[in-house]
Amino acid sequence: MQRYFVPVEQYGDDSVVLLGDDAHHASRVMRMRAGDSFIASDGKGREALVKASAVSSDRVEGTIVEQLSADREPAWQITIAQSLPKGDKMELIIQKGTEIGAYAFIPFESERMIVQYDAKKEAKRLERWAKIAKEAAEQAHRSRVPDIVKPASWKQLLGMMGDYDLVLFCYEEEGRAGTGGGLRGALEPLKNRRDVRALVVVGPEGGFTDKEAEDARTAGAVVVGLGKRILRTETAGFVALTALLYESGEMGGN
Repeated sequence: MQRYFVPVEQYGDDSVVLLGDDAHHASRVMRMRAGDSFIASDGKGREALVKASAVSSDRVEGTIVEQLSADREPAWQITIAQSLPKGDKMELIIQKGTEIGAYAFIPFESERMIVQYDAKKEAKRLERWAKIAKEAAEQAHRSRVPDIVKPASWKQLLGMMGDYDLVLFCYEEEGRAGTGGGLRGALEPLKNRRDVRALVVVGPEGGFTDKEAEDARTAGAVVVGLGKRILRTETAGFVALTALLYESGEMGGN
């Protein structure tokens, strides 16, 4: 069943209203008619089965039929800090990371970053990324849309690291020894915990410098490799995210 994330001001006690792109999607793409049902979530824990009562291209009104459980989020809140990649790779990272279960995304600037960051385009880019995250969260039947913060400098990112229970700094040099650079060891203290806030830091196409790795260590990060192979920048975050979710019990078991 089609799902929509609705701003809290459009989500009432007994009714829901879809506006803008959501209303257009419901009426034109999904061919919704009065009497059809959809699921609405306010992204804050409220979720309901809604029956459409009036449908137009710019507004869909609906009546809440049943309150639903909204417990589909991972136990661990895992944020991906991604050095800005070239092209549309960030869109892929946000889309697939949202599907897998990322809690938030922090784009940041690093020394070997290939793309030329343009602050003038920041607002439009953030709007585009937010839309991608919303659509991916709806498709994956998530209970919330991941946060995407404005791009940070390297210094700003270092200052954020103390806010997390675990920071994994993904560094290919740590994986060359073939041991995975201590990823298992880094996760060991978190076993059986349900309230972990973790940050996964991924470098650009050109990788991190030795100085950046040392900076991260000093800021409290655990520098790890992700195996013997060199991963693309758009792949590394998914691997680390999945490993963390597995460790949290997200994939089943204890």
